[in-house]
Amino acid sequence: MLRHRLLLGPPLIAALIALIWVDEYIEAQTSWSGVVFFPLILFLALAAALELQTIFRAAGIATSRLITCAAVAAGLTASSLTESDLAHGVFSGVAVVCSAGALVFLLAIVYHARKQNPQGVVAAASGTLLAFVYLGLLGGFLVVMRKEYSGWLVMGVLLTTKACDIGAYFTGRAIGRNKLIEWLSPGKTWEGLYGGVLFAGLVGLVMGRFAHHAGLTEPLPYAAGFGMGVLFGFTGQFGDLVASLFKRDAGIKDASKTLPGFGGILDLIDSPLLVAPLAYWVLIFFSPPV
Repeated sequence: MLRHRLLLGPPLIAALIALIWVDEYIEAQTSWSGVVFFPLILFLALAAALELQTIFRAAGIATSRLITCAAVAAGLTASSLTESDLAHGVFSGVAVVCSAGALVFLLAIVYHARKQNPQGVVAAASGTLLAFVYLGLLGGFLVVMRKEYSGWLVMGVLLTTKACDIGAYFTGRAIGRNKLIEWLSPGKTWEGLYGGVLFAGLVGLVMGRFAHHAGLTEPLPYAAGFGMGVLFGFTGQFGDLVASLFKRDAGIKDASKTLPGFGGILDLIDSPLLVAPLAYWVLIFFSPPV
């Protein structure tokens, strides 16, 4: 696993940097933000939706792959709309998101009841709405952040979040003795959690000092950068546990082996998904978009 992570990790980071550079370049030339970033997040969300579909099926929830993917796409698109996208306030963003949710709910109910058999309809519709919120609405926060802030700032949030995964992995391997939540994630330890959160805090501190180069008005104070890193790292670990909970409920270890050493796409984005809304509101507090 370690060898796979070391081989695959750097190319993934390099690809992210390249895509953000292209996204920033297009914005500089056209004033269109998120032209590359939105399709990237949509692709990852849809790939994760297929893995979530595998979890549903393993748990005995007969959701539709097409409806699940449509729900994720609807949630991501609706929640990523900013005021400028909504005719400068003519439409309400809350109304758009709520309408998308209502449409997904009704579509799921009608589709799963089409055979005039009520068995499993509630579970299938609930699973579809979970996908709408979990991958769609939460993923939309990443797109909104990109539209309102620099892509490099979003990358800083992502790297800080994933730094906790890296720190937790190596600390856990080195000195991990006490299981964190053995029934849920046997490989995680308290020592790994502490090491991961500390490493995320240090990365957040460094990122905060360069935040003014990524769009903020000034560098973040050392304490603020470290605190944000700790907060993002801890929340990201909770996001990882949420994904583990889904898989444990279904009785499977991995929903996919798309990325050797990491698992699947869901394993790659589970921590940023939970961090995204928190990071958005933290950035709004420190530096509201102009």
